[in-house]
Amino acid sequence: MKSIIIIGYMGAGKTTVGKALAKDLGVMFYDLDWYIESRMRKTVKQIFDEVGEEGFRKIEHNMLHEVAEFENVVVSCGGGTPCFFDNMDYMNGRGQTVFLDVHPDILFNRLR
Repeated sequence: MKSIIIIGYMGAGKTTVGKALAKDLGVMFYDLDWYIESRMRKTVKQIFDEVGEEGFRKIEHNMLHEVAEFENVVVSCGGGTPCFFDNMDYMNGRGQTVFLDVHPDILFNRLR
């Protein structure tokens, strides 16, 4: 099975859908933000505070390359992951990339 990489806006449900899909398929699930926090032993907020967005995006890029090398996994990415470096092309080459398209009204209600 090719890996499945889930992208979408913050609040779209990437983690919720990713967990359920991985369970149904009997494969491991990785949330990229959680993976970064585990590897860096810091929260995403702490990383942003220490190295800024540019520094965080470099870390995110490297961790994406690490986790996407795993086989038979479902990965949910942070909302901004596809927007930096070659991340979108890389994800498309590593697995099946799925965009969760959620109506803006739903996103607004989830995030407010």
